[in-house]
Amino acid sequence: MKRIGLYIFVALFVLLTACKQRQEERRVVTPWGEVQTDSIPSTDDFTLSDIVSNGELIMVTLSGPETYYDYHGRGMGAQFLLCEKFAQSIGVSLRVELCKDTMEMIRKVREGQADIIAYMLPDSISPADSLRFCGTTQNNGTQWAVSLSNKDLADALDKWYKPNMLADIKAEEQRLLTTATVKRHVYSPFLNRSTGVISKYDDLFRKYAPLARWDWRLMAAQCYQESCFDPNARSWAGARGLMQIMPATAAHLGLPMEDINKPAPNIQAAARYLQELSNAFRDIPNVSERQNFVLAAYNGGSFHVRDAMALTRKNGGNPQRWGDVARNMLLLKEPKGYQDPVVKHGYMRANETVDYVDKIRVRYAQYRGVPMGKLPSASGGKNYSPVEPRKAKRKNKYHV
Repeated sequence: MKRIGLYIFVALFVLLTACKQRQEERRVVTPWGEVQTDSIPSTDDFTLSDIVSNGELIMVTLSGPETYYDYHGRGMGAQFLLCEKFAQSIGVSLRVELCKDTMEMIRKVREGQADIIAYMLPDSISPADSLRFCGTTQNNGTQWAVSLSNKDLADALDKWYKPNMLADIKAEEQRLLTTATVKRHVYSPFLNRSTGVISKYDDLFRKYAPLARWDWRLMAAQCYQESCFDPNARSWAGARGLMQIMPATAAHLGLPMEDINKPAPNIQAAARYLQELSNAFRDIPNVSERQNFVLAAYNGGSFHVRDAMALTRKNGGNPQRWGDVARNMLLLKEPKGYQDPVVKHGYMRANETVDYVDKIRVRYAQYRGVPMGKLPSASGGKNYSPVEPRKAKRKNKYHV
């Protein structure tokens, strides 16, 4: 009898402990306080109200010029910009997740890992019965899609979208990508050529360029390319000051926004950023070559530069020589390039970055008073001569 009583006691103890654990597990701590677990939806499907409550819409798409790409730290691409406007209309932020192919996008939406496919899917796609097509529509029947169970989100998209929106977005994107949206004064590349004075900020370049172990004249050449020596220059993407520093980069470098247009703090922060990038490309042994890679990363992002290096290696070039890498970087404008398995970050407007490096090198040669000769360029093998660019004839104070 004693043994039976002991078994009963143990069984009751285990049962009571389990009940207590279940009661404790019914409550969890979240960023907004302690809540019961049964108050959290058990389904993976996020309805429109769930998305609004959560404050985030998750979009999946493929990398490309029409869909999504990173441009100077700003998301671009007509499908992304359109989805961003929809997210703004319902008062939530937008998160982008790039997928490898169409089936990965469909799987993520089906499994509740994403809310919307912002990519023009044909309505014949299989398995179509798991998706609900909605939103933007093209003449060939392609549309965006959400989970079949997410009718509220599809209805909201259909109600919000108007036929002219996509064309308007593309026109807006084209406007943003033109230099007309970069406001800066036009100054000569030389303040006084005869005395060798480049700008009134020469002392600051001399002071801070050593942080990056650069010739101060190279940093001056980069500054002219960025802002034409205008401390109040500002791009549509939010880059500010002489060295066109993005707000996110300023925060990373500890540069307060109230100081971002001040010449000394702006140049100092840029020099520290150049030093950071130089350290990131220490695998480029030749110092002059490394500077080209750093300039390219400053303009187009180090991740795109690494993609171009990987593509160069795959295509039999030298990934430590800028001429080879620049030629392969231009391939990132085309699907064959940005969809290559070795490319991790997709499409880029590579011609801008290649031209950026070339122009700075040409101006640097001018500042040193040394003929440039032929550049190891990917932009057609041009013969550049160190001739001072023609001054703008327009009276408009903005460089366009």
